[in-house]
Amino acid sequence: MKLLLCFGDSNTHGSVPMSDLSESGRFGPDVRWPQRLQKFAGPAWHIIEEGLPGRTTVHDDPIEGAFLNGMSFLPAVLRSHRPVDQIIVMLGTNDLKARFCVGAGDIALSLGRIADVITQSGAGPDGNSPGLLFICPPPITETGCLADMFTGGAAKSVQMQRLIPEYLAQSGLAVIRAADCLSVSDADGIHYTAQAHLALAEMLAGQLEF
Repeated sequence: MKLLLCFGDSNTHGSVPMSDLSESGRFGPDVRWPQRLQKFAGPAWHIIEEGLPGRTTVHDDPIEGAFLNGMSFLPAVLRSHRPVDQIIVMLGTNDLKARFCVGAGDIALSLGRIADVITQSGAGPDGNSPGLLFICPPPITETGCLADMFTGGAAKSVQMQRLIPEYLAQSGLAVIRAADCLSVSDADGIHYTAQAHLALAEMLAGQLEF
């Protein structure tokens, strides 16, 4: 059996679109895109969900906690689950929070750092590198209860659609744009609806050709 690791943030975790900051709902396994993808993959694959709400690419969050730094946590994840045949990474949305003051280009560079950790990890079969696919998150909107937290992020998220694929392609890394099949919820401008989770799973199934 092959192993596929999905490494991401709240949209890999399956967080439900929020109407209030106190909410922390999560879609059930039958809705979240990694488990929908499992149905396409069949019994030859085992898919692990490693989604954490608030996870960044390389930043310690000064308000919510340093544990949200994706790059710091990634080596432990790779060692915990190796050998890993394939990794899907979808990060960058939380880097758009105003508290981090980073542009779209820096987010692309940060994803390159994530790629370096994975390709140099030896976490794949026989100590090789795992297969690696990046998902460029879709543009966000500044609306609802998360609007203030992501002030200025919408314009940067549009720039990410070009800069992330361009930068990662220079290293021969595969990138798909989630925006090709979904858009964020109108409720909070960040999270995905149940239908969007299905659309992403369908697109990934076609890309990975299980």
